[in-house]
Amino acid sequence: MEKIIEVSGLTKKFKNLIAVDNLQLNVFKGDVFGFLGPNGAGKSTTIRMLLSLIRPTSGEIKIFGNNLASHRLKILKNIGAIVEKPDFYLYLSAYKNLEILGKISGADVSKQSIMKKLELVGLADRANSKVKTFSHGMKQRLGLAQALLHNPELIILDEPTTGLDPQGIKEIRELIIFLSKEKGKTIFLSSHILKEVELIASRMIIINKGKTLIEGKVNELLNSDQTEILVETANSDLAFSLIEKSNWQSKFKNRNENNLVFNMSKNLVPELNKFFVENNVDVLSIVPVHSLEDFFFKITEGANK
Repeated sequence: MEKIIEVSGLTKKFKNLIAVDNLQLNVFKGDVFGFLGPNGAGKSTTIRMLLSLIRPTSGEIKIFGNNLASHRLKILKNIGAIVEKPDFYLYLSAYKNLEILGKISGADVSKQSIMKKLELVGLADRANSKVKTFSHGMKQRLGLAQALLHNPELIILDEPTTGLDPQGIKEIRELIIFLSKEKGKTIFLSSHILKEVELIASRMIIINKGKTLIEGKVNELLNSDQTEILVETANSDLAFSLIEKSNWQSKFKNRNENNLVFNMSKNLVPELNKFFVENNVDVLSIVPVHSLEDFFFKITEGANK
């Protein structure tokens, strides 16, 4: 599989602070790659190094198979990015901003091209409005339109849903999925909204204190052999007494009102359900609770011990 980003031994020191420490990561063509970590983990520093905004202390960054240090301009021409809060000419319209910024970057600034990008991010009806009238969320979407102007192969997004309401977050999520699946773009996504990453990312990495904690396919990492299973029953007293006298006791974790929590393989769920049914316990729901949020805190808290 073709590697779009290949990082090895990446380190960045600021005097006595090691912001990024021997980081390794690989992003493959077509990935929606979730870049996760607690505050101060080194995410923003890494993104700035990927965009050649700051230089690494040591290590190597390859993008599109080329070394970033020696092929900087060639690489950056094929990257679109939003880093934190995008800036615009506030007294000019959204359309005029994209036209000016597009000319600077050598992008197609035809009316058709610019309006298509504004339509993609849901701002076509505000094309002629001055940016000073835009909310923070609208400016964020305009930043996405700017990142797409030159039709880049790789899109790097640093907290793209900051300031957006739930509808705006949903629109950005759908746009990222569209760009990945329909347009074949590779997306590198840093976000603190873990549920969004879980919904759209194909692969991810979690870093802490500048180091890689874990990297892999999202579905494989979240569907590990041992998962918490939440079982809601109509009669938890009966269910609990049955569990205490059975082999399921070894899988049982705790009890919370009408819910029983088990730690076990999801492959055993049908067997557990059959056990309850055969013993006249009405099962209302069985839900795996191994979410990305659970996984994230388990990994990062373990690293801090």
